[in-house]
Amino acid sequence: MPDRTSVARRLPLVLLLAVAIALFYASGAQQYLSLAGMQSVLAPLREWQAASPFAAAALFFAVYVAVTALSLPGAGVLSLAGGAIFGLARGLPLVWLAAGTGALLAFLVSRYLARDLVQSRFGEQLRAIDAGIAREGAAYLLTLRLVPLFPFFLINLLFGLTAMPARTFWLVSQVGMLPGSVVYVNAGRELGGLQSLSGIVSPGVLGSLALLGIFPLIASRAVRAWQRRRVYARFRRPRRFDRNLVVIGAGAAGLVSAYIAATVRARVTLVEADRMGGDCLNTGCVPSKALIHAARLAHAVRGAARAGISTTAPAVDFPRVMARVRDVISRIEPHDSVERYTALGVDVVSGHARLLDPWTVEVQDSAGGTQRLTTRSIVIATGAEPAVPAIPGIGESGFLTSETLWDALSAMDAAPARVVVLGGGPIGVELAQALARLGSAVVLVESLPRLLSREDAEAAGLVTASLRADGVEVLTGTTALRCAQQGSERFLEVGPAESPRRLAYDLLLCATGRKARLAGYGLEELGIPATRTLDTNEYLETLYPNILAAGDVAGPFQLTHAAAHQAWYAAVNALFGQFRRFAADYRVIPRVTFCAPEVASVGISEDAARASGIAFDITRYGLDDLDRAIADDVAEGFVKVLTAPGTDRILGVTIVGEQSGELIATFVFAMRWKLGLGKILSTLHAYPTLAESARFTAGEWRRARAPQRLLGWVERYHAWRRG
Repeated sequence: MPDRTSVARRLPLVLLLAVAIALFYASGAQQYLSLAGMQSVLAPLREWQAASPFAAAALFFAVYVAVTALSLPGAGVLSLAGGAIFGLARGLPLVWLAAGTGALLAFLVSRYLARDLVQSRFGEQLRAIDAGIAREGAAYLLTLRLVPLFPFFLINLLFGLTAMPARTFWLVSQVGMLPGSVVYVNAGRELGGLQSLSGIVSPGVLGSLALLGIFPLIASRAVRAWQRRRVYARFRRPRRFDRNLVVIGAGAAGLVSAYIAATVRARVTLVEADRMGGDCLNTGCVPSKALIHAARLAHAVRGAARAGISTTAPAVDFPRVMARVRDVISRIEPHDSVERYTALGVDVVSGHARLLDPWTVEVQDSAGGTQRLTTRSIVIATGAEPAVPAIPGIGESGFLTSETLWDALSAMDAAPARVVVLGGGPIGVELAQALARLGSAVVLVESLPRLLSREDAEAAGLVTASLRADGVEVLTGTTALRCAQQGSERFLEVGPAESPRRLAYDLLLCATGRKARLAGYGLEELGIPATRTLDTNEYLETLYPNILAAGDVAGPFQLTHAAAHQAWYAAVNALFGQFRRFAADYRVIPRVTFCAPEVASVGISEDAARASGIAFDITRYGLDDLDRAIADDVAEGFVKVLTAPGTDRILGVTIVGEQSGELIATFVFAMRWKLGLGKILSTLHAYPTLAESARFTAGEWRRARAPQRLLGWVERYHAWRRG
């Protein structure tokens, strides 16, 4: 923290600034920093300028510097006034130099008063920002000056908190503000010359106003062109290209990207090093749902007595279960096959792709041969892979992931007797429950206080209870310490370290998350930034605008439908971005955990809303009240809807219960098209169906907001009618 001496030293300047700002507002001077106010005094100011040009210029310069140095509103109006009073030749240097001088003073004041305080509290974050400023700060400041993404005064204050040298700040600001100063001063000159309203339609005024309006667009295009030239400077761009698009990775994002490109008749090559369909088809969504289906059938047989059907305990033929899992994959496989995409017009290449430069992709096949493809654009859709925790001994003791699990299960004569699952996210929860229902003794270990940490706490509680009812031992808030082996016995030690507990296992499944596949594709050599995922802008562009990313490798979601959603933006921006680019829209992304009961959600959860300080109303409907749920013996769970206070606008929805993944679609549609609960209430739903839960939830929302006073008068009216 800054010491008292340094604070006391800054106090006079703080007081001086406070007095100056107070006097500014107390005097009413702010009324003249608007277009109407400036127009009211323009005539006498022009007369004074004609009589005393040097005094008028000096006063204008001083006022402009004071306004910008004090970060007061009105710099834009003063720029127009400079042109109206002094004309373009004399007004431009006055405005340009005054703006730069005032900006520098505001920058220095911010640095003197606040940098030490910010440094003491946010030193770690500021060091990272200062490193970026040292590397790219001048270019970033120039962009902000040419195309102001923030108000003029805010740029001055924020850069004062960084380590950018004052000289650099002033020079870059002067360069960046020159084009804008020309546009504003010229517009002020034209507007100041109006003699009557009919003068507005003169070519000079219309041209200046048009330039004032389109300048940000022109500057934005110019900055983008300059940035592209700067980024690509060390590479030699091919004169001709073999292809319009190369897509690396044939998972959900890659397949959709290639499909879109082929649909619009672009020449596209899809490169895949492993199996078509990616993780979802081969080791993720498809096999896990097939396994879950078998587990649910086994569970249904055990519970058949509740419906009056006598049966013996199910005999699980595990090899046949796994044979069906493989059969499901093979039946879906043609949807993602080489043959299908070749027929669509996609050039499918098997091999490992590596970027040599922003336009050249080298593909190495399994035999060691290589080919080089030149392309205008590239979509990286390499997906993600399991993240294995750094637990001592885990490699030596043996473990499986969601990718290696399926081959191991297929080789077994029976379900593994003892299973330990690390990780209480969707993958861990789904597979733990499925294996338990198929006969395994399962222990689920989660380091966080509860399962499904991204989901509603009440929903997670119901899932935890269901897992325990299925025989899964759930250990939350538990740390995995080490793996070890004694003879043929393997076990995992879990905390606390002082008195660890040993969990013996035949199968250890690591489901502790996934990480983007980034290594081996030439990204590091090209200097493409990546943190946990590839760093992209809102258009899914990487450092190089013609190289885009989609799916798990781009984040922030690890969902197949989100990957396909991103792929549309990546493909369209890659092929048509020179005309128009589309920012990826993440406002309505549903997610489902396919355990029993299922958990589906969209938008913000109750916990997240409270943590973010977002105001909301809650409407809750219990599925134990729903006729179809009662008839089907699945009367557990709820629908919880968050709405904006006083309205029916939906902020978020959580559904826990049978077929929640299907039921969430109603609310996804409503949120996407801005339909409130009132519209859902007025929509007829078939009876008896689970889908009625949406209408009943909307009915609960309406009932809680019924106009009680009006209903009281209506009741009196009916009593009067009865006589």
